[in-house]
Amino acid sequence: MKVGYIRVSTTEQNTERQKAIMEGLGVERLYTDMLSGKNTDRPQLNALLDFVREGDIVVVESYSRLARSTKDLLDLVEKLNQKKVQFISQKENIDTSTPQGRLMFTMFAGLAQFERECLLQRQREGIEIAKQQGKYKGRPKKSLDNFTELYVSVKNEEISVSKASKLLGVSRSTFYRKMKEHEDSSEIDFG
Repeated sequence: MKVGYIRVSTTEQNTERQKAIMEGLGVERLYTDMLSGKNTDRPQLNALLDFVREGDIVVVESYSRLARSTKDLLDLVEKLNQKKVQFISQKENIDTSTPQGRLMFTMFAGLAQFERECLLQRQREGIEIAKQQGKYKGRPKKSLDNFTELYVSVKNEEISVSKASKLLGVSRSTFYRKMKEHEDSSEIDFG
């Protein structure tokens, strides 16, 4: 059975292009994750790995959809090999059922990792230069103008932390951190 895997990094990204490729390749079952490739604990990828059996073929549009690091990619393909499952990456024209395909797979994975690390290195270097020139101030801070009002509403159980964080445009963990900072700064030491 041909089993396809699609991944996009965010829910705002579209999966249609990858779905069309999977349909054209005759994929019979499809698994889709909308999470960063950095996260190796992806529900649909785990479901795919549980589902596939000996003789199945896992198909991806590009191996970058499966993993973002060479180590993770090689580990995932090794899991498939142990189950005697073939891996095909359409974009790179890689088929691990052949010795040439396995060699090309390893080379491409190493090159992709190298390219990503070079990109991150150039980014760090550019940020460092911009900081030295006073041009880089980091990511802009979110405006938390109505935090206190929302904090009170959360404490009075009028709204949830999820709702408050959405209204502020921050993650729940950021809201919790701000709550703790607010509570810590509000404590008065009568020592």
